[in-house]
Amino acid sequence: QVSLVESGGGTVQPGGSLRLSCAASGGSINYYVMGWYRQTPGNQREWVARILSDGIPQYVDSVKGRFTISRDNAKKTVDLQMDNLKPEDTAVYYCNADRITAHYWGQGTQVTVSS
Repeated sequence: QVSLVESGGGTVQPGGSLRLSCAASGGSINYYVMGWYRQTPGNQREWVARILSDGIPQYVDSVKGRFTISRDNAKKTVDLQMDNLKPEDTAVYYCNADRITAHYWGQGTQVTVSS
C-alpha cells in the first residue's frame, strides 16, 4: 500500500515556473513507474510525464522542453519542475504510482497560469 501527497501548486503568470512534489508513504516506490497527470473540468485526466523505475523520463509532446520529472527513491519523492508555463497548463495535477498489480493516486494540487 502506497499513499501519495502532492504539494507545490499555486498561481503563476505565463512564462513563470512551479515545482510540484509528490511524497509517498507506506511502502517503497523503487519498482513503481511514477507519473504526473492533469485534469481540467469536464475533461478526462491526461498523462503529462512519467519516470520509469530505472530513471528514464517520458513526456507528452506539449510539455517537452518545459517540464522535467525526477525521482528520489531513498526519500520516496517525485518532483515535476514546470518552466515557461502557459495558460493551457492550468489544471489539477495528480501524482500516480503504477505497477502491474497496483495503482495509486494522490489527491491533486491546483496549478493556475494566468496574468
